[in-house]
Amino acid sequence: MEFLTQFIDIVLHLDKHLALLVAQHGVWVYAILFGIIFAETGFVVTPFLPGDSLLFVAGALAALGGLHIGILIAALSLAAITGNMLNYQIGRYLGPRVFQWPRSRFFNKGALLKTQAFYGRHGGKTLALSRFLPLLRTFAPFVAGIGAMAYGRFFLFNCLGGFFWVALLTLLGYWFGNHPWVQQNLSFLIVGIIMVSLVPVLIGYCQGRGASCGDA
Repeated sequence: MEFLTQFIDIVLHLDKHLALLVAQHGVWVYAILFGIIFAETGFVVTPFLPGDSLLFVAGALAALGGLHIGILIAALSLAAITGNMLNYQIGRYLGPRVFQWPRSRFFNKGALLKTQAFYGRHGGKTLALSRFLPLLRTFAPFVAGIGAMAYGRFFLFNCLGGFFWVALLTLLGYWFGNHPWVQQNLSFLIVGIIMVSLVPVLIGYCQGRGASCGDA
């Protein structure tokens, strides 16, 4: 419970925590951010890590002079791309056996099945589109590996999706980070980003509940 409380506090007050990290660790913050984005995209059991909000706040801090926007985009794009590459290889190694795993605190089987269905509808575009959808972006490369998607095609969509996801959100933070209103209300903006990013997940959940009731 204490860990959950601390995690929620970090997510909801990411602007303050990240600013403190920049002040305390300087250039090492790039390595810390790299590790978070790499883990959020690279391991199927860590979809709870901050992604969209972290990129936005990092961009806002870059606008205030705490980080270099070019280095930030390059480093986090590399983290997102290599994280997906690892996730793909893990999925390819484990194969269909993962669908037999029971749901637990660290493994969301329902999200994996939804990603598989989404992947079936949209094919390779899933790797790019899922970058902007929490949970799906963690499971999409994993499912691509399970389905033995051709690596060349995976690599192309992975690089495009990873770069545009990182660049768009960090630049949004960078462009709007100089506005006093944004600086004063950054915590509220983070909550808003989290809520908006969860809308597709909630819609999918409601649709799934409706389908289950209809089948009953």
